[in-house]
Amino acid sequence: MLSHLRPAIVLLVAFAAVTGLVYPLAVTGVAQLVFPSQANGSLVVRDGRVIGSTLIGQNFTSERYFHGRPSATSDTDPNDPTKTVSAPYNAASSAGSNLGPTNQALVERIVADAQQRRGTDPARVPVDLVTASGSGLDPHITPAAALFQVVRVARARSMAEDAVRRLVMEHVEDRAVGIIGEPRVNVLALNLALDAAVRR
Repeated sequence: MLSHLRPAIVLLVAFAAVTGLVYPLAVTGVAQLVFPSQANGSLVVRDGRVIGSTLIGQNFTSERYFHGRPSATSDTDPNDPTKTVSAPYNAASSAGSNLGPTNQALVERIVADAQQRRGTDPARVPVDLVTASGSGLDPHITPAAALFQVVRVARARSMAEDAVRRLVMEHVEDRAVGIIGEPRVNVLALNLALDAAVRR
C-alpha cells in the first residue's frame, strides 16, 4: 500500500512546490524586472507621496476638477455591520451595482444625475458620466465625457476654455496597439496636468 501512496505524495508535494512557489516567484520576478511600475500597482507619486493609481478611479467632486464615472462600490456601514453604505472607488469592493436597465432605482439615479449635469451645459450628457462601470473602479472616461466638462472646469478655474480643451485632447489615450479598446482619458492624469498648468 505504501508503494502506491509514495508516488502520489511525492507528486502532490512536487506540484505544490512548482505551482505554489516556483511559478509565482518566477512570474513576480519577471514582472518586477520587465514592468516594475505595473507590477507595483501603477502608483502615481506627487511630491514624494502616493496620491493614487492609474488603474483605479478617484472620487473627484470639486467643480475645479474633471469627474470620473459614477462608482457603484460600497463598504460596511460603520453604524450597522449588517448593512452597506456607498463608498465610491473602494478598491477592496470592486463591483458594479448589478441593477438591470429596468430597475427603478437605477433609472431614477441616472435621470437625476443627467439633469444635474445638464444644468451646467444643455448638450446631451455622455452615457459614461451617469453610468458606473462593471468594476466600479474605472479610472477612464471617454473623450466626449471629458470635453463635456470643459466649460464647468474652465469657469471654476477662471481659465480659457480653449486651454482646458487643449489639455483634454493632449490626454486622450489611443486604442492599445491601434485596435484594442476605445480612445479614453485617464481622469487622475488629466486633473494632475490641470493643476500643473495652473501652477506654471
